[in-house]
Amino acid sequence: MSDLFGSPEALEKGNTARPLADRLRPATIGEVVGQDHLLGPEGALGRMVASGRISSLVLWGPPGTGKTTIARLLANHADLAFEQISAIFSGVADLKKVFEAAKARRMNGRSTLLFVDEIHRFNRSQQDSFLPHVEDGTITLIGATTENPSFEINSALLSRMQVLVLNRHGDEALDELITRAEAEMQAPLPLTDDARMTLKAMADGDGRFLLNCIETLYSLAANERLDTPSLGRLLQRRAPSYDKDRDGHYNLISALHKSLRGSDADAALYWLARMLTAGEDPMYIIRRLVRFASEDVGMADPQAITQALAAKDTYEFLGSPEGELQIAQAVIYLATAPKSNAAYVAEKAAKSAAKRTGSLMPPAHILNAPTKLMKDVGYGKGYAYDHDTETGVSGQNYFPDDMERQGFYKPVERGFERDIMKRMQYFERIRAEYAVNAASKLGNE
Repeated sequence: MSDLFGSPEALEKGNTARPLADRLRPATIGEVVGQDHLLGPEGALGRMVASGRISSLVLWGPPGTGKTTIARLLANHADLAFEQISAIFSGVADLKKVFEAAKARRMNGRSTLLFVDEIHRFNRSQQDSFLPHVEDGTITLIGATTENPSFEINSALLSRMQVLVLNRHGDEALDELITRAEAEMQAPLPLTDDARMTLKAMADGDGRFLLNCIETLYSLAANERLDTPSLGRLLQRRAPSYDKDRDGHYNLISALHKSLRGSDADAALYWLARMLTAGEDPMYIIRRLVRFASEDVGMADPQAITQALAAKDTYEFLGSPEGELQIAQAVIYLATAPKSNAAYVAEKAAKSAAKRTGSLMPPAHILNAPTKLMKDVGYGKGYAYDHDTETGVSGQNYFPDDMERQGFYKPVERGFERDIMKRMQYFERIRAEYAVNAASKLGNE
């Protein structure tokens, strides 16, 4: 009579046939690596485990950081039935089946933890379908996403879930995974020390990718000791985590912009390289550089906008990869240029004032008077032609008569704006003198 589960030899063969990443999947919460900020005694998940109560969650983090494993272990720990679906492959009919099964379990006294992989790929109506079942406790919902939940998950659903951020695996976590793999395979990793470091860099924080690479190494090079070039030939480098229309796109352009603003040319060049190697449209980057030149450098260095536009012209003329050098040059120029957002602030302030006082007429003396009637009512009367003055500046008032003079533009003590500040102070003295003379003349009359 054959054993229902097969012979020990068959069991061993079936176990080794499973992928290494699956064989090394943690069996307890304590075995999960790289997420101590969540799973430690003071972490959100650590506290839930200690209390025995699991709330609905969104696990947000890069690929290969343990989102599925954590959800499964939480279900085991709280003695919840575990259901798993993927938003990529599931539709409304699949959701209805899951909800009905969860209701049946609840009637029998057992609750359900529903794990939804790639939950951000469900549309609004599909996400809304979770709401009543989460609210009445039919399911504890755990959604996994690599995208920013603020943008991808309905606010109604998000308000009923706690968002927890998983970290990409650092060196210590990756080393631990390698150690576990060596113990499972009962042999050291067939790599030199330098190649071992290269393998971790290739994984880019993705534990699953690392274990898949390790499995390939044991399969194809178990009797060798590969150096870095040999490793590179055997394995293909993991593609950077980047989606041009999603969160990675905005994260990297934000990092580039803030590095430029912080005058860190080296960091700015790094983020530029990250975007270009990930396949970002160079013209998108250039448009942001042009914007930066006017918003963050401004009049502190008026040549900044010229450099940014030169990058556009050069790239359009040469294309990739030759034209990318001019983009890098523009990045260096903008990072090292003096910074001022005074023009940006002035524009916002002027627009705000214009909205408040949009019905006020210009003062009569600066209005043209092409007809006799207009001259008769005072248009153009008393206008001082600036070029006829000794200083080239008359000092007259150009704001509406019923509006106090405003100071929108306030240059900073950096770069070219130092000179602009001196000019503006000079103009202000002339305006003050003009106002005194005008008052004196009016008094004499």
